[in-house]
Amino acid sequence: MNSAISLDSIKKTLGSREVLRGISFTVATGDIFGYLGPNGAGKTTTIRILLGLLPASSGKLEVLGQDINRSETRKKIGFALDPTGLYDNMSATENLEYYARIYRVADATPKISRLLGMVGLADRAGDKAGTYSKGMKQRLALARAMVHSPEILVLDEPTAGVDPSGQIEIRQILLEIAHKEQKTIFLSSHNLDEVQRICNRIALIDRGEIKLYGELESLRHQMGKGGIVIETAQEISEAILAELKSLPQLGLQEHQGKHLYFSPPEEAEVSDIIGWLVSRGIKIDFAQRKEASLEEMYSSILKEVESR
Repeated sequence: MNSAISLDSIKKTLGSREVLRGISFTVATGDIFGYLGPNGAGKTTTIRILLGLLPASSGKLEVLGQDINRSETRKKIGFALDPTGLYDNMSATENLEYYARIYRVADATPKISRLLGMVGLADRAGDKAGTYSKGMKQRLALARAMVHSPEILVLDEPTAGVDPSGQIEIRQILLEIAHKEQKTIFLSSHNLDEVQRICNRIALIDRGEIKLYGELESLRHQMGKGGIVIETAQEISEAILAELKSLPQLGLQEHQGKHLYFSPPEEAEVSDIIGWLVSRGIKIDFAQRKEASLEEMYSSILKEVESR
């Protein structure tokens, strides 16, 4: 796995408070990496260290295998934070031209035109940014973050305050950036639905510690514990329910009307449960192995932390 971002035992103390307590994770090249956590968990501090705006108290950070303190390394990162860094009295084109000069981008005009087209603002290129909606400003901020052709994008809440249709547009743009432009994206967000829709790997931070980290689909399967949902065509008799409950190898957990919820041992298969029900004359309308949603994982981890 080629590493775009690697944090190893990063700690950060501000005054007497330890904000980051030795966090470690890796963002692979090509990832859309979701970074989650409640307010005050340490997300913003992590981003500031990642961008070279704040030094770590200890630990090691590498970006594309290089020290973040090198100016050549920092140029390989584009970012869109809050506030966006846009100038309301300048047009979209003028904003991008301004940042292109800062980054010393040669022959920026065709690149700016292409970026504005990519984020759906080509027809509003001459309008002042101050006349834009929140969603349009966020899309312009994405274009600004890419004006110097970085390899990595660091985004902090890119859809915050944006209406649902605008959120869909931004998600599609991020997927295009990752896949067509081949950028690695580090996405800090409170929007769990957004992260679940577009991110392939995640890390959850709380109170300065990483509580969950890895491939999203793998984590969903692990934390779903192989749960199985079966819907039957008819109500199940009390006698059959009693027999089901007497068979721990099938793992019946809950019964609601025509719905049966199982949490069997790992070696059990959906077909084992269906076969048993069919042998008792039960018709099956629907069966599915249940995986944990990101919201369920998030809530479970934070509840566990709160209970300690």
